[in-house]
Amino acid sequence: MVKPRLFAGTISGLETVLSGSYISMLPPQKAGKPQRDFIGREDPPVQEAHVPGRTFLIKASRLGSISVGSPVFFRDLDVGEVLGWDIADMAKSVTIRAFVRAPYDAYVNDDTRFWNASGASIKFGGGGVELQVESLRAILLGGIAFETPPQSAGRGTSADSHVFPLVPDRDTADAASYNRKIQTVSYFSGSVRGIARGSEVTMHGLTVGRVTDVGLVYDAKSDAILAPIHYEIEPERIVGVGPTALFDTPLQAADTLVKRGLRATLQSSNLLTGQQVVALEIMPDAPPASARMEGQNVVLPTSDAAGLSGLQTSATDLLNKLNAIPFAQIGANLNGILASVNELSKSGELRQALTEASNAVKEANGFVRQLNTGTAPAFKQLPQVMTNLQTTMTNVDRLFLSLNTGYGDNTKFNRDLQRLIVQLNEAVRSFRSLADMLVQHPEALIKGRPAGGLE
Repeated sequence: MVKPRLFAGTISGLETVLSGSYISMLPPQKAGKPQRDFIGREDPPVQEAHVPGRTFLIKASRLGSISVGSPVFFRDLDVGEVLGWDIADMAKSVTIRAFVRAPYDAYVNDDTRFWNASGASIKFGGGGVELQVESLRAILLGGIAFETPPQSAGRGTSADSHVFPLVPDRDTADAASYNRKIQTVSYFSGSVRGIARGSEVTMHGLTVGRVTDVGLVYDAKSDAILAPIHYEIEPERIVGVGPTALFDTPLQAADTLVKRGLRATLQSSNLLTGQQVVALEIMPDAPPASARMEGQNVVLPTSDAAGLSGLQTSATDLLNKLNAIPFAQIGANLNGILASVNELSKSGELRQALTEASNAVKEANGFVRQLNTGTAPAFKQLPQVMTNLQTTMTNVDRLFLSLNTGYGDNTKFNRDLQRLIVQLNEAVRSFRSLADMLVQHPEALIKGRPAGGLE
């Protein structure tokens, strides 16, 4: 039934405003069995007659805003429409039938990634706010976009009705091109607010994986509630690793990195929204640890030394130390000391002691004034006395200098004096010999010196 309608983003049947509604039919592409009875459709078919192309089946966990007539985009070009969906297995998933017109269907092969392009995508990143919109029609009607990896462009096209998975966004579709995924889990003891499914796993600030699940478990060993975060690491994102594993097993690779200080931490990616990421950091000073297996998951140790959690831990430790200070006891002791000082200041003994000390100070000041008055004349003559002493010392120095110059060791007087002393010594010895002789021969005074030798 053709009548004015807005369907699949287009307006049709406006001519019926004047001519009235009428019945239209779409003949088949191939001849079939003759038939006279038909069941008319309420809405016209989306696909036009005899349009070349192929229909692909896309499995999604939920339909969302995708509806019949939603566009299919390839590099921002409208290349097809959604024809409908199958409801046979909606208990598990939704199978969407998407038609891609020729020649764009030739760009679809088995490695092509389909993602939900409905609405607008807003991201807060290092470059600011990023807004991604496929088209205004996709905002109103929903849509699906697809892209084929460059390394798969040379492969053959996919067959009609080939099944593809539908991922939630473009980033997830890009990540789907990595074949190797290491299932990992880390147990955090603190808050994991801001972490959800799809949160990034980063290393050196670049994405290397995605969070797959977040929960709470009770750990009997530590008697605490822990928050396990399950995530996938895609080693092919690291340039130089490639599709070939460098270690025999993922556990061997993880254990080698853990011994070098690899730890899983939580870091804030956006202070406005509170979103966090799982950051894999190399910490050389981390305590010794090792990786282990838990089912199919590699368990990586965690650390609270990075990000806001580390600051919160430090702040908590500081507050605990401040709380440990007995401020109440210190205040009580100060109040007791002040009360004792107050009582002591009111006592008569303290007042008497202060009075006696004041009197003693006054007497000492009077004694000093008297001493200053009595000795003032002497102090006035002191500069003259010092001048006279200085003059006397100068004269004495000159006298000694003169004596040393006139009668010193190197003067003629000193040498003559030494010869005189020698002669005097010889004269004394002569007198001593004469005296000894007279004692023994007193007659020598009359007879003269004896002829014989003296004994």
